[in-house]
Amino acid sequence: MKKILALFTISLPFLVNAQGFQVSLQGQKQQAMAGAGTALMTDGSALFYNPGGVSFLKENSFSAGVSPVISRTNFVDGPSGTVSETNSPVSYPFTAYLVLGKKTSKLKYGIAAYTPFGSTIDWQSGWTGRFILTHLQLQSVYIQPTISYKLSDKLGIGAGFVYGIGRVNLQKDIPVVDNNGNYGHAELKGDAKGYGFNAGIYFAPSTNFNLGFTYRSKVDMDLEKGKANFTVPASLASSFPSGNFSTSLPLPSIMTLGMAYTTSSKLTLAFDANMIGWKTFDTLTFDYENNTAQLQDTKEVRNYKNTTAFRLGAEYRMSEKFAARLGIKYLMTPVQDGYVTPDVPDATHFNYSAGFGYKVSHRFGVDASFTFEQMKRTDSSVETGLTGTYKTNLFIPGISLNYNF
Repeated sequence: MKKILALFTISLPFLVNAQGFQVSLQGQKQQAMAGAGTALMTDGSALFYNPGGVSFLKENSFSAGVSPVISRTNFVDGPSGTVSETNSPVSYPFTAYLVLGKKTSKLKYGIAAYTPFGSTIDWQSGWTGRFILTHLQLQSVYIQPTISYKLSDKLGIGAGFVYGIGRVNLQKDIPVVDNNGNYGHAELKGDAKGYGFNAGIYFAPSTNFNLGFTYRSKVDMDLEKGKANFTVPASLASSFPSGNFSTSLPLPSIMTLGMAYTTSSKLTLAFDANMIGWKTFDTLTFDYENNTAQLQDTKEVRNYKNTTAFRLGAEYRMSEKFAARLGIKYLMTPVQDGYVTPDVPDATHFNYSAGFGYKVSHRFGVDASFTFEQMKRTDSSVETGLTGTYKTNLFIPGISLNYNF
C-alpha cells in the first residue's frame, strides 16, 4: 500500500517543470522570436523580460494577450507495445501589462500579470500508466508590481516583487478492486502560493546594440491544507483516510543574459541565454495530516539538474506598420534518465516560432505568433518502472493587443 501512494505523489513535479511544459509565453513579439527579449525593449512585456529596461519605454501602455496551448502526447509501452494517448483540452495562458510614468521622468512603474505554468492533461481511460496519473489540471498566475529607473541615457535598473498563486488537481487510479470490479481512485487538490522577485539591468552602449541581464528568483510554492480524497473498497477505507496534506514545490531561479543588435533600419537580431537552477529540486516531500500504517508521509527523489536554454530571434520591419518575426530555441531538459514521468515527458529539443506585428495606428497595435514544439523521449522510471517512449507535439498560436497613451 505504501508503494501505491508513492506512485501517486510523484505526479506533482509537473507544477514545477520548466522546460518540457514551461509556459514561456510572456509576450507575442518575443514569442515569435523564440522568447528572446531581455535586451529588446518593445512594449509592456519588458516588465517580465527585463525590469531594468522599462524606464527606456517612450510611452505608457497597456497590453493583453493570450496563447492557447494545444498539446498531444502518446506513449508506446516498451514491454507490450500498447499505445496510449492524451485527450487534453486546450489551456489558455494569458498576459496583462500596464506601464505608467511621466514621459519626461527617469522613473517608470507598472504591474504585470502572467501565467508561468498551467496546463491540463487527460490520459485516455484505462491507459498503461493509469496507476501513475490519469488527470492533471494546473492553474497558476504571477502578479508583479515593478519599478524601473534610468540611471543615465545608457543604463537602467529595475525590480519587481512576485506573488504567485496556483491551483492543482491530480488524479490516478489505485490498483485495488471493489466487488464490482472497479479500481480505486485518488485525488489530490489544493491551492498554493509563493513569493519572489524579478530584477534586471539594461545597458545601451550604442544606438544599435543593447545588453540585458535579469535574475528571477526561486519561488517556493507552498501548498497547505490540500485535500487528499481516496475512493477505495470499504474494507480499506480506514487505511486510506481522506484528509489534508501539505507540500512545498520549488520553482527554480532563472538567470538570463541577452543582447540585441539592429543591423539596419529594418533588421533586428536578438539572443538570450538562460541558466535555470533546477538542481534545488532534488526531492518532493508530502506531509499527510492523517497517517496510517499504509498512508505514511513520503519523500520522493527527483534528482533534477541545472540546465540551459538558448534563444535566437529576428525581426524584419517590412514597412512602418508591418513587421515579420522568426525564432529558434534550444532547450536542455532538467529531467535525468530514469526520472521521466507521464506528467513531464520532457526531452532536450528545439522549437520553432514565427509571427508578425501590425500597427493599426500610432496608439494601437496587434501582434501574433505561432510556436511549434516536438519532443521524443524513451526512458524507464526508477520510481514506477514504467518503460516506453513518449512523443509530444505542442501547437501554440497567440495574439495580443497593445495600446499606447
